[in-house]
Amino acid sequence: MNQTANPVRRLEICVDDAAGLDAAVRGGADRIELCSALALGGLTPSVGFMQMAGALALPVYAMIRPRAGDFCFSSAEADLMERDIAAAREAGLAGVVLGAGLPDGRLDIRLLERLLRAAEGLGTTLHRAFDLAGPDFDAALDQAIGLGFERVLTSGGARTAPDGLPVLACLMERAEGRITIMPGSGITAATLPGLIASLPITEVHASCSRSVPVHSPAAERLGFASPTERRTDEGAVRALKALLKG
Repeated sequence: MNQTANPVRRLEICVDDAAGLDAAVRGGADRIELCSALALGGLTPSVGFMQMAGALALPVYAMIRPRAGDFCFSSAEADLMERDIAAAREAGLAGVVLGAGLPDGRLDIRLLERLLRAAEGLGTTLHRAFDLAGPDFDAALDQAIGLGFERVLTSGGARTAPDGLPVLACLMERAEGRITIMPGSGITAATLPGLIASLPITEVHASCSRSVPVHSPAAERLGFASPTERRTDEGAVRALKALLKG
């Protein structure tokens, strides 16, 4: 697929701690997805973390996901998500990242409408709950557009975005500029060039994390830490940013 010369492409980095936030900013991220527990796919960050990130000059979107697991949320969880959206607003964040589904994988339109009303005036990203809506991604995309989301974060229904490239290509063609399709999952300096060569990418999402040993035997012994953990790597952020500049 032919690309225009040096198109503007934005890099979103997901982070779940203060050190990662600093590394993403120093590495040149264009936008931050603020989370807790990235090892679980990302959960809602603390209010304190939101307030810290709200002082940044670049846009920060808070993940609104109250627990790990599927995206079928109870009434109590929906209430909690509304409160978390209010907290993101009060912290001065630019937007929120959310999603909700039904047991069969289809988007939960009623709950999404409710959450989007709570997020009125904020930017909104539909997260990878979208990836459970297959194989009828066309219908899910049309629903996301109708709901008014800015963008969809998706791997094309595959475990990683490179594996979901054919679906991503179809989604971008169908979107026709009405909504941004932002590939995410498995995006590294090794995989990004292939995506850029194949897709009209305007935004990508990555963690840019690396595995590091945890030097705390006592914490590990008592179950407070794992032998290794993932940490945002400033150099990896900078490398992706350079590739996106072309």
